[in-house]
Amino acid sequence: MIDDGTGLFTIGELAKATGLTVRTIRYWSDEGVLTPVTRSAGGYRLYDAESFARLELIRTLRELGLGLGHVRQVLSGERTVAEVAETHVAALDAQIRSLKVTRAVLSTVARRGSNAEEMTLMNRLARLSAAERQRIVDDFVEEIFEGLDTADPWIRERTRTLGVALPDDPGPEQVDAWVELAELLQDPDFRAAMRRMIEFNAADRGPDTPAGASQWFFRKLVDVVGAARERGVAPEAPEADGVLTEVFGEGTDRAAVLRRIDLGNEVARYRELVNIIKGAPAPPQYQEEFGWVVAALKAWPGR
Repeated sequence: MIDDGTGLFTIGELAKATGLTVRTIRYWSDEGVLTPVTRSAGGYRLYDAESFARLELIRTLRELGLGLGHVRQVLSGERTVAEVAETHVAALDAQIRSLKVTRAVLSTVARRGSNAEEMTLMNRLARLSAAERQRIVDDFVEEIFEGLDTADPWIRERTRTLGVALPDDPGPEQVDAWVELAELLQDPDFRAAMRRMIEFNAADRGPDTPAGASQWFFRKLVDVVGAARERGVAPEAPEADGVLTEVFGEGTDRAAVLRRIDLGNEVARYRELVNIIKGAPAPPQYQEEFGWVVAALKAWPGR
C-alpha cells in the first residue's frame, strides 16, 4: 500500500501480494480486465482492495483455460461464471476429441513407418466430420446400386449405414481401419467387385421377394451345410449334390455360385474394417461351411 493514506496499491505491491508477475498484471490491465481505480501524480496505476478479489478471479478463470474475452464478459456481468463454464466445457470436449485423434494418427504413423504423404492423407481422412464420412459412403452406395432396382433393399440400407463414425476415443487400430476403409470405398476395382456382387443378388430376386431375403438365404446355407457336415457328409460324396440342390435350388448355375463366393472373399476385408471401426468383435466367418460348399461345387458342378 502506498503511504499516502488512500489505501491504494501499485502494480508492484499487487504482484508481491498475489505472487503474479508485474508483467502479467500490467497486461491484464492493458486488456481492460483489471482497470486501475486511478493513477498517481507520477502516472502510475493504482488499485484498491477490491482489485485483489478481482485479480484472484481473473487468475482462476485463466488457469481454467478461459480466454480474456470470456473473462471480460464475466467481470462485466454480461455472462455468469456458470454460463461461461458450460461454453468452455463444450470447447474442451471438442479439443480433447481432436487431441485423441491426433494421438491415434501419430501412433498409427509410428507403427506403420509412414512417410509425410501418407501421414497427411491419414490425418485428413481421420479428421473428416461424420457428414463428410457419410458422403464417401453415399457416393459408394450410389455407384454400386445404380440402376439395380431389384437389389435387396436390406443390403442397400445396411451398406449405407455401415460404421463410419470414429468413437470419441479412437484407438490407433480404429484410425487405421477408417483410413483403409475410406481408401477402399473409393477404389474403382473394389467398387466393381461390390457391383458384381449386387448384380448377382439382383438377378436372383423376383418381384415378390421380401427385403432381407439375402440374409435369410445366408442363414439357410449355414444351417443346411452345418447339418450335412455333422452327418459326416463329405463334399465329394453323392449326398453332397443333394445338399447343394437344397441350398441353391434345382438347375442353379453352380459355376456362377462359385464366382459369387470368390467375390465374397474379395470383399471380406470391407466387413472386417467396419467391425474394427465399431469396436465390435469380428462376426463369425463360417469358413468351414463355405469351404465345404466350395469343395462340393467343384466336385458337383452340375449341368
